[in-house]
Amino acid sequence: MKPKIGITEKHLHKSSTLLSTILANEMALYVKTRKFHWNVAGESFMELHKLFENHYKQLEEAIDEIAERIGKLGEPTIGTMTEFIKYSSVKEHPGKYTTSKEMIKELLMDHEIVIVLLRKSIDDCSEKTKDSGTADLLTGLMEQHETIAWILRRYIS
Repeated sequence: MKPKIGITEKHLHKSSTLLSTILANEMALYVKTRKFHWNVAGESFMELHKLFENHYKQLEEAIDEIAERIGKLGEPTIGTMTEFIKYSSVKEHPGKYTTSKEMIKELLMDHEIVIVLLRKSIDDCSEKTKDSGTADLLTGLMEQHETIAWILRRYIS
């Protein structure tokens, strides 16, 4: 049964599709952050190990919120690695193990990719689909990513 929440079925589908892309990027970033958490080494090992853990826990919460929002809009939520890879702009680098500074730079770049996507998606939800609930969720996520990006940027400034 489709929700009757003041958003047309067409717009519900558009918002859900947009959220699926965001979900895929969050999953890719989550997996990458976990990998770096497991593989970080060097002088700042414990500090970065804990930082990456904090970041992947934030991503994990965001992932669940996004998936639940898709359900609230009456659409099924993607959930396979194949789907996540297909829809994600955040790219993996299998077999590549980098220095801690390179990890930080890569995560910063990925968070900035997500921030740009979120900013555009917020505008789309506000203006095109009139979906204030999704726009609000995405605004909070964007602010989280901006904070994480700021922290990562401070390590390489």
